Amino acid sequence: MNASSMDIKDILEAESSLGLVYATNLFVGKEPASPSGCVTIFDIPGRSPLLTLDGKGGIAYDFSSIQIRVRNRSYNTAWDTISSIKEYLHGIKGETWNTTVYDLIKGVDDPFLLDWDENDNARFVTTFTVQRK
Repeated sequence: MNASSMDIKDILEAESSLGLVYATNLFVGKEPASPSGCVTIFDIPGRSPLLTLDGKGGIAYDFSSIQIRVRNRSYNTAWDTISSIKEYLHGIKGETWNTTVYDLIKGVDDPFLLDWDENDNARFVTTFTVQRK
């Protein structure tokens, strides 16, 4: 099973209306110095996995979490981008990506301004919990 961030990257890239291209303006795990307008997905702690009750102790569901950070020189553009991502991802259910079944992707908070970086770019974040198997 991939890290959730890698599958979410593929989900976002597949949605053409978002205009995200991996390694161009969409990144995983590390926000690059440029371009100023970009989206970065981070794996963050989630809930413990659900164990089966079949006596084998196998994992039935993984409950991971991801954080998405959007950076842009324009406050409004950063807000619009992260809002579009939230609207698109929130509520995805019953989809398979890279052999992993995503039973639910759920936004857990509203996007908010994290900070202004050293180049005066606005950085917004929002978090999602992911139920997958």
